[in-house]
Amino acid sequence: MNKKTISKFDISATAPEGFEHEPDATRDYWHHQAKNTLPPYDFIAPYARHTSLPTPGVTHRKAWIIGGGIGGLAAAFYLIRDAHMPAENITILEEMDLEGGSMDGSGNPEEGYIIRGGREMNWNYDTLWDLFQDVPAVELPEGYSVLDEYRLINDNDPNYSKARLMHKCGELLDANDFGLNKSQQWELIRLMLKRKEDLDDISIEAYFSNGFLESHFWFLFRSMFAFKNCHSLLETKLYLHRFLDSIDGFGDLSALVFPKYNQYDTFIKPLANLLREKGVTFQFGTRVHDLDINFSGDKKTVIGIHAKVTKDGIEDAKHIPVGLGDLVFALTGSMTENTAYGDMNDVPTLNCDKHDPDENSGWTLWKNLAKKSPVFGKPEKFYGDVDKSIWESATLTCKPSPLTDKLKTLSVNDPSSGRSVTGGIVTITDSNWLLSVTCNRQPHFPDQPDDTLVLWVYGLLMDKPGNRIQKTMAQCTGKEIVTELCYHLGIEDQLDEILANTKVRLALMPYITAQFMTRAAGDRPNAVPEGCTNLGLIGQFVETRNDIIFTMEASIRTARIGVYKLLNIPKQVPDISPTQYDIRNLIKGARALNSGKPFLGERLLHRLLDKTYFAHILPPLPEPEETKQSRFEEEMHELLGKGNDVMHKFGDWISALRESFSKRE
Repeated sequence: MNKKTISKFDISATAPEGFEHEPDATRDYWHHQAKNTLPPYDFIAPYARHTSLPTPGVTHRKAWIIGGGIGGLAAAFYLIRDAHMPAENITILEEMDLEGGSMDGSGNPEEGYIIRGGREMNWNYDTLWDLFQDVPAVELPEGYSVLDEYRLINDNDPNYSKARLMHKCGELLDANDFGLNKSQQWELIRLMLKRKEDLDDISIEAYFSNGFLESHFWFLFRSMFAFKNCHSLLETKLYLHRFLDSIDGFGDLSALVFPKYNQYDTFIKPLANLLREKGVTFQFGTRVHDLDINFSGDKKTVIGIHAKVTKDGIEDAKHIPVGLGDLVFALTGSMTENTAYGDMNDVPTLNCDKHDPDENSGWTLWKNLAKKSPVFGKPEKFYGDVDKSIWESATLTCKPSPLTDKLKTLSVNDPSSGRSVTGGIVTITDSNWLLSVTCNRQPHFPDQPDDTLVLWVYGLLMDKPGNRIQKTMAQCTGKEIVTELCYHLGIEDQLDEILANTKVRLALMPYITAQFMTRAAGDRPNAVPEGCTNLGLIGQFVETRNDIIFTMEASIRTARIGVYKLLNIPKQVPDISPTQYDIRNLIKGARALNSGKPFLGERLLHRLLDKTYFAHILPPLPEPEETKQSRFEEEMHELLGKGNDVMHKFGDWISALRESFSKRE
């Protein structure tokens, strides 16, 4: 390559004017046209993995990242990989003394382990896998990635559950029977057809019928994703689109993939280690509560950071100047802020107001930003009603007992085998707390003894007394929560032995589903708010085009968008995987919603397609060959009306058409 060519590429290292870093696949009709250089908005493929040229002047710029959770770590990663910023120019400011944020995992077998929450993942979290295919593996040799490790374990140990729903003190329910009648199925379909802008500030319970909200489908959906009936209908719609390809796996959780260890050891630790090795600075004990912003016309530029730094138990105020050209990435809100902890004998005690977190909380930065300009959203819409956003989790560290014996009967593999155990959560549908319990692959922590299992339990509803313990879950000790769980598992008569061999650590989280609160357009800020020249926002309270929240994918996506936009990198963050537009997913989703029975019109599709190239897109009909004709006629009667001559003519026309497909000329 000659010098002239190199110079040409250097000049084009930034994106041209009008380049869309965060494309929206729902915006308009995409088609090939003259001078069209970019692939479809939701194109996920190696072509989108290209390495861009360094951003001009990036070696002289610094980046300040507020928050050391997965979003902050992702921002540092993309600054290094795609913007080519020197790692030593990046500083991560974190309030705690350890990176990871909400993705924690700690403890020991003597005191008990604790994980405040878990993460469910599937194959099309494309931004997540884009990042972790470039992070070195933890246990595999050099040259392998975290994604390689993830694939290795899941390719050889498929995930599924045989005990997804339970009631009546241990009796299993058929989780593949969604229990939706035709009218309730149409409630879902109509919701998917609605435009997003028509769903502002509408709750789930304001839209769905009581029958729908009592169905098996809703128990599966709400427990899997932690939705309360008072939460956002808009967010429910987004989840339906995001997981349309997974609906037929809701009943047995075969749509999910899980790591070998907990989320901290699997994801946070290797990513943080990579960043440290490259030279990123981590500054702990630093809580940022405000930013100095210079407003000039429509432009908003951060010129300073206000923080409180704690060292050796002493807190000091600190001002960090932000130089010309430097960048700031900030976490807005925190779903695990003000977590109250408890244990076997102690009840968690909240230290926050139900309607406004105190000035020393992780919400303060966002609150202060919102006072400066409406482009920063309305944080009060999310933190303003703790009763709607709170729930509690319990981590059980278990030695052999009747509880671990019961677990074996609910598991697809022996818990000590290192393979999938329950395959995800077991939800107790008649629990007043809506309890769910899960056991992931064991050991769940690298230092976990062979004779120890780690279970995770959560209750979604905090406003009712238990079925056995006449208190709300939030009022209970760990011992009382185990008692309630054992009652629902049908092993309460062996409670003393279970308690003697179980350690419990509790986490009561007032804002854990604050991101699901009803909201309207503008309540969440964009990843790069309008007019911001050097500020990107990351995390679960940031607007994206079509993606959902309460996922690792969302945090990583917001960080990636911010990096690409602020540095004008000529790369796009593709919209979510286009599985929602795939006719195969639409058809199998419709079949799943009908509890595995053919939906109205499906036999007609078989008649049209079963002798064509496209026959494979249809689920096999669950009936013998000799009854297919009569079932087809029954469906035609239902579609066109009994006794209608049109039905007979139409049926004859379909038969003739399908025969013509296979006739040789």
